[in-house]
Amino acid sequence: MISLKQLRYALAVEKTLHFKKAAEACNVSQSALSTAINELEKQLGVAVFERNNKQVLVTSYGQQVLNKAKKVQLEVDELMQIAQLNKSPFQSSMSLGVIPTIGPYLLPKVLPEVRKQYPQFKLKIHEDQSHVLVDMVRNGELDAAILALPYPIEGLMSFTFWHEDFYWVSHKDECSSQLQEITTEELETEKLMLLKDGHCLKDHALAACSLQSHKQNSDFDAASLHTLIQMVAGKLGTTIVPQMALDQLIHNESELRAIHLNEPGPHRTLALIIRPNYVRTNELTLLKEIFTQQLTLKC
Repeated sequence: MISLKQLRYALAVEKTLHFKKAAEACNVSQSALSTAINELEKQLGVAVFERNNKQVLVTSYGQQVLNKAKKVQLEVDELMQIAQLNKSPFQSSMSLGVIPTIGPYLLPKVLPEVRKQYPQFKLKIHEDQSHVLVDMVRNGELDAAILALPYPIEGLMSFTFWHEDFYWVSHKDECSSQLQEITTEELETEKLMLLKDGHCLKDHALAACSLQSHKQNSDFDAASLHTLIQMVAGKLGTTIVPQMALDQLIHNESELRAIHLNEPGPHRTLALIIRPNYVRTNELTLLKEIFTQQLTLKC
């Protein structure tokens, strides 16, 4: 019989493409892992991996086996989670993905309260871009992820916990002290600096401003909001940031002003995304309520 241990070892080899690293990740000896993989291949009658002294490759038949093994592993993980449902919430760890334009600003506001209410809860955070997190949730590598919507999440479910608007940030020398609101028509778009392509915040900012595209008039290619803010402080242009990030980004920047973007909102929606059959939805609901409560208090 094929064992779950063999499948777990095979998935570790697929991830690392290295038998020694896979064995270390599984906390077993390399010989034990190799023996299990060889036995799996013998039972299946196909070679899952092609290996020599220099590299490990997944065979075409092996990829089909591994794709099925991922589904089996996901089902087993959910079976174990079902066993926890009759116990107190958050008794087992949870892996949560978050995008870079949310994580640094959301987590400091909500995690202290999560720890206060559930001190035994182990939350594993993985930061990456939206498309990576969506794939990881689909594949069962993450329990859930926090995204900014709208974003394509076909086949997944979302739990909205926050709506927010954007603010235009400028050096105080380059905007009127009387200005309290600003519309897209009033923006000097040639001075507007946004994150580089691949960040959904850029797409949301363009949508909020009703701009189809935007050519950066800058020699910089910023990958973080902190970098953009420093560029604004240096009078290199202006930018747009979400409400949640204002306190951290401009708190110590007395030379900057944040003006509400007076365009129909909300400009973006924050949500937890999960697989449709995810068994810990009750716990996700508790997290969502904490997130909403803390953001309401602190934003």
